[in-house]
Amino acid sequence: MKIVEEIALSGTNEGTITVAVLEEPYGAGSASVASIAVSLQKNASEPDWKVHIPADNIDALIAALTEAKESL
Repeated sequence: MKIVEEIALSGTNEGTITVAVLEEPYGAGSASVASIAVSLQKNASEPDWKVHIPADNIDALIAALTEAKESL
């Protein structure tokens, strides 16, 4: 796992959003994915939420998040 960035989770004391790249997350030969993990407490052994995004979906996800941000 290669951590790209760890971001402080707004509204929490020590929560984090961690963006990483996972190589072969589903076994040998599986495609790498971007992983977004949300932990409500720093140094949690497991994140509270986690999602894997295939490379082919990243641009559409960024566009959707941008649109969501504009609606807030």
